[in-house]
Amino acid sequence: QVQLVESGGGLVQAGGSLRLSCRASGRIFSIDAMGWYRQAPGKQRELVAAITSGGSTNYADSVKGRFTISRDNAKNMVYLQMNSLKPEDTAVYYCNAYLRTNLYNSYDYWGQGTQVTVSS
Repeated sequence: QVQLVESGGGLVQAGGSLRLSCRASGRIFSIDAMGWYRQAPGKQRELVAAITSGGSTNYADSVKGRFTISRDNAKNMVYLQMNSLKPEDTAVYYCNAYLRTNLYNSYDYWGQGTQVTVSS
């Protein structure tokens, strides 16, 4: 089995910073892409940022210039540095990994989510 475990959420004032971490563990053959999604109350889950195994990144327009995604392939970890946080960034943040458990099959895996609350 594969598990994704997030950490680093919390309460912060507007303009502050937080760093989220996520570690993938279990029967992992390789990880193609890792990313962060978020879901605010009453809204659909949306992509925040993603990074491939080669280091290519993709960001939602709303976080460009404020958030930075990075990963440590050796540790199967992905990070999200969030700066200049705004109240509208408040959401549950989910770690995602598109990975192979063997040579032939790839699947999406999700963490349990971590709450980020930005007060005004």
